[in-house]
Amino acid sequence: MSEPLNPSATPPADLTAGPSGAPSSPAAGTSAEATSGTSAAEAAFATRVSGAPAETSAGAAPSQTPSGTGSGIPDDLRAASFERQRRLRQEPRFPGGPAVDPAGSHHERRIRSFQPRRSRVTPGQEDALMRLWPAWGLDIDGQRVLDLPELFDGLPVVLEIGFGMGEATAQMAADDPGTGILAVDVHTPGQGNLLGLAERNGLSNIRVANGDAIILLREMLKPDSLDGLRVYFPDPWPKKRHHKRRLIQPEFLDLVAQRLRPGALVHCATDWEPYAEQMLEVLTAHPLFENTLPEGGYAPRPAFRPLTRFEGQGLDKGHVVHDLLFTRR
Repeated sequence: MSEPLNPSATPPADLTAGPSGAPSSPAAGTSAEATSGTSAAEAAFATRVSGAPAETSAGAAPSQTPSGTGSGIPDDLRAASFERQRRLRQEPRFPGGPAVDPAGSHHERRIRSFQPRRSRVTPGQEDALMRLWPAWGLDIDGQRVLDLPELFDGLPVVLEIGFGMGEATAQMAADDPGTGILAVDVHTPGQGNLLGLAERNGLSNIRVANGDAIILLREMLKPDSLDGLRVYFPDPWPKKRHHKRRLIQPEFLDLVAQRLRPGALVHCATDWEPYAEQMLEVLTAHPLFENTLPEGGYAPRPAFRPLTRFEGQGLDKGHVVHDLLFTRR
């Protein structure tokens, strides 16, 4: 359908590592008498950073690791660092933009089919998030039911789960302005990029949702409110022990069937052969979905699904892409 910091490595404020990885030298103008002494905690931290014991002033006690930490950082500094990182994880990176964890603690913890990715946000993406999110973005908080006709000015709405950087989504929205696209992802750079594409191309039929698509489907959408579902190149979770994390499962289809109108189109695509086989198996077995091909099997890529950059790279490597087209009975 998408880089934690190490709090224990955060040094005390006066021991910030310099460019070489060793503790920074004192500021110019500081007397030698005021900086020549090294405390036990400082020496221990310097040993961890540089790999060599720090020099101590004459008569100073040898460096010792404070009890209870085993790392050379006092317990109070370690606790403060963890608390600082906890606050950073909860605070929005872009005030007025997408929330870090929109559903918070008011929904059960369960196995998820996605992993939030934190990567660099460009200045253009940041600008789009700050300016356009209040009008075209929404957080999946599970606390309200969306009025899709109002949100999309009466257009039929297709749900897209996982849109990457949003190029294909923007292209489909431009090619079919009479259909609204509710695009869900947790990748912040992609959210900003899609918002920017929508603005530059004058696309008013896109809304960007941030958070867990399962909560959106279960808590925030009315029955029979969707005219389609698109799931392009979801995480295949290739390891056997992770197969339970795959999105396309019988339970997921049970939920989706409640939100799709009869005749709505479900369109999946993947370049991971074992996942394609599982998709085909569970969709074919579900009583509320029917293959658009009378003979069954995979469908040719429909003209309305653009060839994505990611897909092109896979094809260059010899990957085979499978499309699956099913309708809601």
